[in-house]
Amino acid sequence: MSTSALLKKVRQIEIKTKGLSNHIFAGEYHTAFKGKGMAFSEVREYQAGDDIRSIDWNVTARYNSPFVKVFEEEREMTVMLLVDVSASGNFGTKDQFKRELATEIAAILAFSAIKNNDKVGVIFFTDKVEEFIPPKKGKKHILRIIREVLAFQPSRKKTDISEALEYFNSVIKRRSICFILSDFISPPFEKPLRIASKRHDLVALRIHDRRESSLPNVGLVPIQDAETEEMIFIDTSNKKIRLDFVKNRLDKINAVKKLLPNVGVDLIDISTGNDYIKPLINFFKGRGKKR
Repeated sequence: MSTSALLKKVRQIEIKTKGLSNHIFAGEYHTAFKGKGMAFSEVREYQAGDDIRSIDWNVTARYNSPFVKVFEEEREMTVMLLVDVSASGNFGTKDQFKRELATEIAAILAFSAIKNNDKVGVIFFTDKVEEFIPPKKGKKHILRIIREVLAFQPSRKKTDISEALEYFNSVIKRRSICFILSDFISPPFEKPLRIASKRHDLVALRIHDRRESSLPNVGLVPIQDAETEEMIFIDTSNKKIRLDFVKNRLDKINAVKKLLPNVGVDLIDISTGNDYIKPLINFFKGRGKKR
């Protein structure tokens, strides 16, 4: 992608996702992800209904009139995006590739975060950590993240989520909100996931394409694994082959869906070509009601 085309694409994503984060997601995001605690803000005169435990006795004695302490939620948090940039992201049969969809969602989450004065950082990963962008605030920082997601050229093609999680666990010490954007086609990653979920608030966004879970009946076709580059020919006219393919894929998906809630990780399923706004809003609203 040329520099001018990249800047144009960044601008398009900025306009679309910033508008969504400003008008749709910001309130839900704020409600879903609480701050680290309560910080002292000010004192004011006691009003009927105030909790007597909040009375500031020193100020009350000084002015011979009851005053209470007012606390506000400490909003500033750190948001980490773990973005899968392996070769399987360069696949999509409906409107866009999985990686393009991941870029838009990452941008929405980033703009929602800075709208709430949170820091945002990114870990790009394949079967190794490709790049780490430390958490910062500001529009320039967010635009850099979008540019990187769009133009990043990984050195490897395979996926290993455990590598990303282990690195994340080692570099981010304070509790954070961590969004993992991946298709979760990966070797086992349960151990580092359990460790991360105890320290941080984890959300998995499984980005997938409908054709990854089924085969059309179109005869003998060549199929290449994007990550291993292995090419095989499959006779899709054979019903048993199609059913076995579906079963194998569903077994892997169900294993991930079973693991995530068992270790306290929320899951959002998003498919290329489908509306991602509704599942994101439903997730944020659901989280807000739980807290």
